[in-house]
Amino acid sequence: MSDTTEEDSMTEQDRWTAVCERNAQMDGRFVFAVKTTGVYCRPGCAARRPKRENVSFYDVPAAAERAGFRPCRRCHPERLDMVDPMMAAVEDAARRIDRSLEQDAAVPELTALADRAGFNPQHFQKSFKRALGVSPRDYADARRTARLKAGLRAGNGVADAVYGAGFGSPSRVYERADRTLGMSPGAYARGATGIAMNYAFAESHLGLVLAAATPKGVSAVYLGDDTARLARDLEIEYPGALLTEDRTGLEDALKHLVAYLDQRGPNPSLPLDVRATAFQWQVWQALMRIPYGETRSYAQVAEMMGRPKASRAVGRACGLNPVSIAIPCHRAIGADGKLHGYRWGLERKQALLDMERKAG
Repeated sequence: MSDTTEEDSMTEQDRWTAVCERNAQMDGRFVFAVKTTGVYCRPGCAARRPKRENVSFYDVPAAAERAGFRPCRRCHPERLDMVDPMMAAVEDAARRIDRSLEQDAAVPELTALADRAGFNPQHFQKSFKRALGVSPRDYADARRTARLKAGLRAGNGVADAVYGAGFGSPSRVYERADRTLGMSPGAYARGATGIAMNYAFAESHLGLVLAAATPKGVSAVYLGDDTARLARDLEIEYPGALLTEDRTGLEDALKHLVAYLDQRGPNPSLPLDVRATAFQWQVWQALMRIPYGETRSYAQVAEMMGRPKASRAVGRACGLNPVSIAIPCHRAIGADGKLHGYRWGLERKQALLDMERKAG
């Protein structure tokens, strides 16, 4: 079977046209999700047409659900069989993984999933990753982590949440806690209450710089003009942390940040301690590979990640970057070459790019 399917040749504009026309013939080819409602639908859904800027597209329902959307109760897109046999097989595999976790059963291996679908394991894994953005193993890990977080938030206790999520032992969770939870399971269960974080300000060519850090690394780098507003933004970003205005542990970070902003030093390489999903980390790592003085479009960043259809998701991940400059999201621009969105203002974004081009 060829890797190229009819769905691959559809552009986002083709899919949007199908949604606008409520084209039921496209049902099963893809689903669309609306961020303002948190719901995903099939193209032929009779619900009120959303605004284009609020819509994202997914090859299969499982991908939309993995992104946090729930199925529409009107058109029931989760009941659709995919027209493409491979997409149907991917959807079936995702449901089998979910079912095994719900039943505390062993998660099927790739070979078993591929055999059930009737495809070569390597080809099946490639198609699964293209549709959902992760391999079957990583999908299972992500679903376990989601169950773990739900259990911790529900107050089930660390041990019950760990085993209830399908992890074989607490030690495995603690080993991966920084990557999956951003903190220990106990701290996550308390809403990050008790995490100590110092912050301090410095003056630069582009205004105030706020840097905040835990003992593990820098957790925030903000730009602005008002210390009170920046401190308030930090409280919103880390509501459970114990925030203290204190330069202890921040002198080096602030020195490197200001040197960069005042054109006296290179892009700062700082130890980081930030919360992120696996996808956000992939985006941010790609941003850090963009050379100083250069830019890439959101679509090009998506291509760098091997996720050519994820340009809009890349844009959202850039907007959620809490450590400006350290992770250079200012180097991501629109496909038209224009600047699109920057938390600290487009004027600062342009100034950063101009500064790097001159220095480069």
